[in-house]
Amino acid sequence: MELTQATVDDLLARIGPGDGHVYLSGDVDPQDLTALLGDRYGVPRTLVLDGFTDPTVDESRGGALLVPFGDRAVKIRAWPYGDQWVGTGTARDAEGIERPVLVVAHREVPEPLAVAPDEDEDVDWMERLRRITRWTRPARRPDVDWAEAESRLGTALPSDYKRMVETFGDGAFDGELDLVQEPWTDLREDGLLVWAGTEQEDLYCWRADGDDPDRWPVVVRSCDGTDLSFDCPAAEFVCRVLIDPYHPYTMARDDDTHWFMNYRESD
Repeated sequence: MELTQATVDDLLARIGPGDGHVYLSGDVDPQDLTALLGDRYGVPRTLVLDGFTDPTVDESRGGALLVPFGDRAVKIRAWPYGDQWVGTGTARDAEGIERPVLVVAHREVPEPLAVAPDEDEDVDWMERLRRITRWTRPARRPDVDWAEAESRLGTALPSDYKRMVETFGDGAFDGELDLVQEPWTDLREDGLLVWAGTEQEDLYCWRADGDDPDRWPVVVRSCDGTDLSFDCPAAEFVCRVLIDPYHPYTMARDDDTHWFMNYRESD
């Protein structure tokens, strides 16, 4: 079977509206199907890898996709899309043969979160970021030696950034916005410290002016070398990028679903 986006449309039509799944022929390359769905829906989440299900998977994270396979799923990746979950990978059929699969399940669409409940009130942007990404796991890097890192860098670091690293660890928001675990000094001659970056090669920095790091503005150094400043801390910047559709670097989507992909927990 030649896999194209038209083939994907045909396969999804075969499943029909509502919940459903289909075992595919052995000549289908699951990786090619994953790549086509990724082009359509973005970066997937891994629900099952080598037969082991991510323990955090529940209804809000695509768990309904695994129901048709019981304990026979071998590798399943998933995408939220509107009121559906779409998944693909491999699972064993009734005869125990591992085969490519495509599966669709209903998804409860969460109510969208406003960027801030009231712009005049004091917002804990890190707590808001946890809510936006529905992050409930224990701290990923609870023992970071910030005193050593700050001594090496020659400066204190913003408190919300340190909370982000301690909370989420090594990974990326929505699989696209990489959180740097210790600021890069590549742009220090321009007065910038890099704390994140994107697949589009934009660098998210601070302009490290003044003695209070919590007041450093965010500066985006684009791949073409231009800078754009934002008078806000890093955690607020990430919140706005994720859910404000009018932000210059928005990652907001129609389904309003966001997550953090921890690299040490993925393949």
